[in-house]
Amino acid sequence: MEKPKITKEHVKKLFDSKYVRVYDLFDSVGRPYYVASRRDVEDIAATKDYKEHQKMVADGVSCFVVIAPKGAEHKLLLVREFRYPTGQFLLGVPAGIIDPEDKQKEKPAVTAAIREIKEETGITIKEGDSIELINPLVFSTPGLTDESNALVSAVIRREDFELSSAGAEGTECFDGFELLSKEDARRILKKGCDDNGIYFSAYTWMAMMWFLSGFYQ
Repeated sequence: MEKPKITKEHVKKLFDSKYVRVYDLFDSVGRPYYVASRRDVEDIAATKDYKEHQKMVADGVSCFVVIAPKGAEHKLLLVREFRYPTGQFLLGVPAGIIDPEDKQKEKPAVTAAIREIKEETGITIKEGDSIELINPLVFSTPGLTDESNALVSAVIRREDFELSSAGAEGTECFDGFELLSKEDARRILKKGCDDNGIYFSAYTWMAMMWFLSGFYQ
């Protein structure tokens, strides 16, 4: 099947705000397709060619944080954050937007991850810990939006920290933390929801699978 052709000239902006935009995409035969995006029309994924896709910087970062002090059971650190579109506190990973200033750095996603982990968990990445990029860009729900996240892992190899969400900004709202053992992660994955019966995001699912894989070790 021939690939639909989407060009900037065929994109119509339907809604514009500081945080989200809605576009109507038209391919070469004029079929409409609605998409939500954080990006300006000049930068939306739909009009990028293959090589431009490879150079994209993700909109945000999702952080897979493992507490792994020597000689102790490893735990996956998750947060409970109120996610407005769902109306619920969801079990999730520390996450946030990759700011324009981050994009000037050598490792934009890692730079953003260090900041978001500090703001949302109170943990400062220190010498002896490890932080690295897992995947530079993963699309969240590509049937509706070109929103994307980079995936970053952080392994905290000590016990000298205190958990706090005091650094939360704007509309961010948190309701505590969960430290999951591998047994906990398996149980929640099998149930398909958290212990309160609330469903979680795909990134939480990814984090638990990654934790169980042992790739971080």
